[in-house]
Parts: sequence; structure tokens; C-alpha cells
Amino acid sequence: MKSYNRIRKTILVVAVMLAFVLERGIVFAQGTEEGLANFYSDGMQGKKMANGEPYDKNKLTASHKKYAFGTKVKVSNVENGKSVVVTVTDRMGQKNPAVIELSRRAADELGFAKSGKARVKMETASEK
Repeated sequence: MKSYNRIRKTILVVAVMLAFVLERGIVFAQGTEEGLANFYSDGMQGKKMANGEPYDKNKLTASHKKYAFGTKVKVSNVENGKSVVVTVTDRMGQKNPAVIELSRRAADELGFAKSGKARVKMETASEK
């Protein structure tokens, strides 16, 4: 009976830990994702991001719904083939239809700063 209770407790602990990881949106595995990208408005310059640092439109940074802070992501513009590697430094709102929100510099380098949006393919390069 004692071993049965120990197994039940172990399963409960593992289930709680898994629920925590899934709820937080922590991503451990590398992967790819495709969808719409947009970028921060210039009005965000200097404002605090979710990682505690001020936003700098001249850095290669991004906001994502699930990737951990510090994750390096290669973002490629599907239409023109340009790509850039950004670091996740902020958390996107769940209602944002984009898959990633980029800094102004990243949008410039990908060639969509004037249009405001682009279809992109993303590949995680590393974890923090």
C-alpha cells in the first residue's frame, strides 16, 4: 500500500510540473514555425520589456508567445528570402495574430518595415 501511495504522489508531482511548463509556454525543443510577423512601433523605444530591459529599436530583438527569453531565432522573409537572427526579449500578447513581433532593425533587415507585416519562417537557433 505504501508503494502505491508513493507512485500516486510521483505521478501527481510530474503532472503538476508538466502543467506548469505548458502554462508558462516554456519551449525546450528546437522547431520551426511559419506565419505573419510585425514589428514594434517607434513609440516603444526605451519602454521596459518583459525581461526587464528597455526596448531598443536598433537591436535585433523579438517578442514571442512561448519561446524562452534569450532564445535565438532565425527569421526568414518568405517573399524575398532575407533572414536575420534575433534574440527573444519580450512576451507577446496572446491576442496578437502575428507569430513573432520584431524590432525595427530586424524589420528593416527583412525588408518589410514600410509594409508593416511579412510572412516569415522561423527556426530556433538555440536556447538561453
